[in-house]
Amino acid sequence: MKKILINSLMLGAIMLFSIQCSDFEDINVDPNNTTSVAPSTLLTSSLRNIAGNVLNGTTTELYVQRMAETQYSDASRYIDINFDFNGLYTGVLADLQHIIDLNSNPETSADALSSGSNANQIAVARILKAYFFLQITDRWGPVPYTQSLQGRDNFRPSYDTQETIYRDLFKELKEAVNQIDGGAGVSGDFIFDGNMDEWKKFANTIRAKMALQISEVDPSGGQSEFTDAMNAGLIDADLMYPYLAESNNQNPWFGRFITRTDWAISDVLADYMRPSGDPRLDVYADPAPNHGEVRGMPYGIEAAGDIPNADISFPGFPAVRGQDAPLPIFSLSQVNFMRAEAAMRGWISADVQEMYEAAIMASMNQWGVTDADAIAAFMAHESVAFDGTMEQIMTQKWVAGYTQGYDGWADWRRTGFPTLSPAVDPLNGTEIPVRWGYPTSERDLNGENYDAAIGLLGGEDGLGTPLWWDK
Repeated sequence: MKKILINSLMLGAIMLFSIQCSDFEDINVDPNNTTSVAPSTLLTSSLRNIAGNVLNGTTTELYVQRMAETQYSDASRYIDINFDFNGLYTGVLADLQHIIDLNSNPETSADALSSGSNANQIAVARILKAYFFLQITDRWGPVPYTQSLQGRDNFRPSYDTQETIYRDLFKELKEAVNQIDGGAGVSGDFIFDGNMDEWKKFANTIRAKMALQISEVDPSGGQSEFTDAMNAGLIDADLMYPYLAESNNQNPWFGRFITRTDWAISDVLADYMRPSGDPRLDVYADPAPNHGEVRGMPYGIEAAGDIPNADISFPGFPAVRGQDAPLPIFSLSQVNFMRAEAAMRGWISADVQEMYEAAIMASMNQWGVTDADAIAAFMAHESVAFDGTMEQIMTQKWVAGYTQGYDGWADWRRTGFPTLSPAVDPLNGTEIPVRWGYPTSERDLNGENYDAAIGLLGGEDGLGTPLWWDK
């Protein structure tokens, strides 16, 4: 009898445990957390990464010497060698791949239609993936590409050459534009508000920029891609990132200056702009209190903290560091300079001087300069009046590209203009960096492929190793 009772109790306990486990699995779910994410939410998050990962480029703005550090000058003296790209892969690129997967999978594509037509969502995600992969390869060179974004299926992706990546990005951008259909525009899009024609122009403009990047290593291929992209339609107005007057999406320069004053316009830029009477100088920077005019901070010096704040000029308020001051993703000035360069190279039949002057005028408009007399005097100055050289085009593009650090760094590396000298007191070598070193996590966790990537670079993972297109 006792054995029967014990066996019955054990059987009951097992049954109860099984039921409780089943119930526990059912109830142990947080009802406030979603089990799936709408593609529109993923797109919004991805677009915000333009602000965080592209327009937030203080290090490269220092490399091209439009700004200088006022207290701790280590970055402008090249102390940093290794930079992390892991967050780009696990963050924005993974989100964009998820948009593609949701709209491609027959089990989820119908539900995804709430965020726009499947084809349009996939096309936008492909365009943005190309945009961010371009940012990555132009900083590091060979990077994981064809084997990337596979999650747990491949934690150790191999690296592709930069040439391979560029060739595929050209293809992706063209195919994405052709994929856009007449269905509903994408939701969650605070840049173009779902206007698919504007997405086409954005993709074409990225492609035109890439074409100029390869102008020295593959001029015929660059010309073909540039003319095709231009004929398909480039952006025709300033494309600005819309910051808001609230802390969750504020201009990064505003945020930096809430508690610190670590960046100022450099003496390199200020001293170049002043002799020509460039009316943008007073917009780019505020007057130095002790002087009543814009004074640049000496660039790349060790004793930066010895110079009083009252003797230097900080980025202009509100145009540069207002809380909701927009910053350019692509400016019309930038595109006009691209046309001027292409015409100078003989790629297109446009008038070089006309494009050059249109680029400067577009920059004046972008920065709110309206004094016609001041603009006319500036345009007539001997250093500004068109002299038919690539150096002048690229130097004026450098002036107009204030705050666009990554673009300025790419232009300087591929053309050598403007002419810049290294930091006065460098910490790692004596040259201005031409690439970023890989994150140390790749050396430690993906060593075999890391070593192969170093081989693609010629044997050195350093700041002075030029990229494929840097000739």
